[in-house]
Amino acid sequence: MLDDRDHLLLTLLQDDADRPVAELAERASLSPSACSRRIQRLRDEGYIVRRIALVDRQRINLPTTIFVIVKTSQHESGWLEEFRAAVHAVPEIVEVHRLTGNFDYILKLVLPNVEHYDTIYRRLVARVSLFEMSAYISMETVKSQTAVPTRYA
Repeated sequence: MLDDRDHLLLTLLQDDADRPVAELAERASLSPSACSRRIQRLRDEGYIVRRIALVDRQRINLPTTIFVIVKTSQHESGWLEEFRAAVHAVPEIVEVHRLTGNFDYILKLVLPNVEHYDTIYRRLVARVSLFEMSAYISMETVKSQTAVPTRYA
């Protein structure tokens, strides 16, 4: 079970994983050594999966986001493995979700410009058979965050 301090530490670390342990300890009303032990326990128990760096997409020339809706007429395991391999082979595809409803998958792509989408499209359809693909260009990011609520644990 997680207590209030664990929830607070998870929230603070999601906001900035580079915070010094002394600052985390002070915010959680813990000694630095107790705070370090808690963080290690959260890692050991799988609450903290990894630490990552968020890169400024504008600075690395990937300002464009395109969402692609995919329909497939194939649902056998062999096709699914081909699809998984195909999307994993394209680094510009940063998220893929299998959906319920009228569509099978949604893909999130990050690109230098809209024109680059055709390159990704060609790479993807060369590797796997798809029934239908529709692309939607994001005009504005209204909300984007990596942090998730911790109170459900």
